[in-house]
Amino acid sequence: MSITYATARLYTASAPTEAPDTSDAALIQSIAAGDKGAMRILFARHNVRVYRFLVQFVDRSAAEDLLSEVFLDVWRQAGRFQGRSQVTTWLLAIARNKALSELRRRSTEELDEDAAAAIEDSGNDPEVTMQNRQKTEILLKCLTQLSPAHREVTDLVYYHEKSIDEVAEITGVPQNTVKTRMFYARKRIAELLAVQGIDRAIV
Repeated sequence: MSITYATARLYTASAPTEAPDTSDAALIQSIAAGDKGAMRILFARHNVRVYRFLVQFVDRSAAEDLLSEVFLDVWRQAGRFQGRSQVTTWLLAIARNKALSELRRRSTEELDEDAAAAIEDSGNDPEVTMQNRQKTEILLKCLTQLSPAHREVTDLVYYHEKSIDEVAEITGVPQNTVKTRMFYARKRIAELLAVQGIDRAIV
């Protein structure tokens, strides 16, 4: 994945700072104090997750640009982070706002079906790995058939492992709405998987 020159220069300007606490929250505090090393560590830790989230909304090229904007916002706004939620929740909320702003400018919504790679278990033999990959590909195709709202909450819960409360915070909708969307999303995925002959228990 490419990163704009200005952003790359920001993250590589200095080596990571030695610190006893490298938790996300501690890194944000260091970033607020102007520590570029902490910024580099945070970016390395979460850029793939944020990029993976962005490509749900926009194409890969736009996602790369927005990724840079997200972390530039983190650099500028770290001092405003109050720790009321996880840092990853904050990052995904920023990313979502950036993506929706981009979509409003384009007035179109795009989905890159190849954004998520099949997850392979290194302990499996080739045959099992192939079966898992095929199931993953089928699941991804099922996800593309969900509405944008249902696809978004499903991705946040299953891929990003966010709680209902955190999904509500990221998407800006009530918790009950998130629960309702999850219910119908899981029901629809199970139906689509059943057509493909896959056990609905995986969802």
